Amino acid sequence: MNGASASASAGAGAGAGGDGPLVYEAWKGSNVFFLQGRFIFGPDARSLFVTMFLIVAPVSIFCAFVARELMDNFSYGLGVSVMIAAVLFTAYDLSLLLLTSGRDPGIIPRNAHPPEPEGFDGNAEVGANQTPPLRLPRVKDVVVNGITVKTKYCDTCMLYRPPRCSHCSICNNCVERFDHHCPWVGQCIGLRNYRFFYMFVFSTTLLCLYVFGFCWVYIVKIRNAEQITIWKAMAKTPASIALIIYTFIAVWFVGGLSVFHLYLMSTNQTTYENFRYRYDQRANPYNRGVLENIKEIFFTPIPPSKNNFRGRVPQEQGLRPRATNGFMSPNMGRAVGDIEMGRKPVAWDEPRMAAEIGDLGAGLSNLLEDKDGRFRSASPDLSRDALAVGGGLEEQGSSVMNPGRTSWGVETGR
Repeated sequence: MNGASASASAGAGAGAGGDGPLVYEAWKGSNVFFLQGRFIFGPDARSLFVTMFLIVAPVSIFCAFVARELMDNFSYGLGVSVMIAAVLFTAYDLSLLLLTSGRDPGIIPRNAHPPEPEGFDGNAEVGANQTPPLRLPRVKDVVVNGITVKTKYCDTCMLYRPPRCSHCSICNNCVERFDHHCPWVGQCIGLRNYRFFYMFVFSTTLLCLYVFGFCWVYIVKIRNAEQITIWKAMAKTPASIALIIYTFIAVWFVGGLSVFHLYLMSTNQTTYENFRYRYDQRANPYNRGVLENIKEIFFTPIPPSKNNFRGRVPQEQGLRPRATNGFMSPNMGRAVGDIEMGRKPVAWDEPRMAAEIGDLGAGLSNLLEDKDGRFRSASPDLSRDALAVGGGLEEQGSSVMNPGRTSWGVETGR
């Protein structure tokens, strides 16, 4: 498997060829890729092997100790169908697991730079001391089926999340119709894999009931053949007892999950929305009726992925970021942290940051001054900016710049 962050040597080699690295090699999320970007998993993809073991191990025991014994206990050779059905059912269940965990759940590509505020004229000339302190709005209102829905700005992906989109703190991506991050499949559950996720959970429930039922059939056949009590018959097949206990516990988990998501689908909710917004207390703008909601999940085409993981990284992403013209992130100047990202807020240490910026300004001044104390004229713009920094430092009488302003002349909004 290849990590989301490509090695420096791979990226440098690709760049030397003039083509640039592949998208999956320069991926900024926490995902893990397999077969050169053909499959994408979450960072906890190893849990997928645990899930596969929890499915394959009991079915193997069932085939070896129960289904094999039942092959001769049915007329017309129907006993063979018990084992064949178990094997095919397990293969179907595992294929749904891979379809859920190994595909793009609906990741929205990140922007290379923040969006420009609405109504901004990029060609307008603004003086050096007249840079407007424009701040991107934290939320925007979008009307969905006549109901106003708020969309949030994502500082990590530098975009306004579409309705029902959320940023997964584990995969570090914005995912469309984000439902939850499932540790059992090692992937986010979103727009493009929710259908397969539910089919996997429901088929696992049926597989548990299948094994549970035929274990009891085998016990009953032992009791009838030997004319003994049910307890003595159970003692003769400990494998059946172990499978009955295992599947009984498992079916409460996967069966309960199947019923819960059936309710979510019938009301057109996601797990994230159900726990956060509580649509039973206000109108759900996405609910179109039970039949239409079920049809939306199972009978509508799955949209194509917005990411070409095996394509080349656009050249724009490899260039220097464009000038921000004083644009500020919605969280700039505030405590750093995002509730949905699962990070704790970090206080803005102004004295320490001011000292570091001041030391950087002093170093820049020493670099550009010659022996006579004049600035070199290698770049008029650079000399002018350095002169402004140097002049500000001399007026303060120290190397500490004014902490109330950023290096762009924009107030930090304390």
